[in-house]
Amino acid sequence: MKQVMKLVSVVLVPLSISLSILPTLVWADDASMLRCRVITEAAARLACYDAVEVPSTIANASAKKSAAGLAISSAAPPAMSPILPQTPDQFGLERQAYKTELDSVESRIVGRFEGWSAGSRIKLENGQVWQISDDTSRYLDANNPKVAVRRGVLGAFYLEIEGTNHSPKVRRIQ
Repeated sequence: MKQVMKLVSVVLVPLSISLSILPTLVWADDASMLRCRVITEAAARLACYDAVEVPSTIANASAKKSAAGLAISSAAPPAMSPILPQTPDQFGLERQAYKTELDSVESRIVGRFEGWSAGSRIKLENGQVWQISDDTSRYLDANNPKVAVRRGVLGAFYLEIEGTNHSPKVRRIQ
């Protein structure tokens, strides 16, 4: 019986405390984490992560560790640079966090356009290159047609082409 009690006190109690703290890690501010993820300079990125608010349960656990003799830095991180609004050149490159996102970008397909098929690459006048990411195909004979790339749901983008009412799903590759 003593061995069972010792097992409970040595293994199960610390394990249950750890598991009770674990769900609070999920509550970290996702927007702040995404903002930090795009910073390329290592020191600035680390300072950004240090500035993310920690739920009170984790902060209390850190204070207890500090009191136990583990060194925890209390230096204030340097101020973070503000998130800039998204520009048309960045539209479709969603790996970066922006304060405001564009709903669409308008341009033209330069020259003669004969339609698309699955996997086709379409270069726009503004220099962006988009690839058809669904399995649609259409024939369209047009010269310098106007296009708009519109944001859909769940991170999808759709290419609207002048002269057709079909909008293939696309992804930006350049």
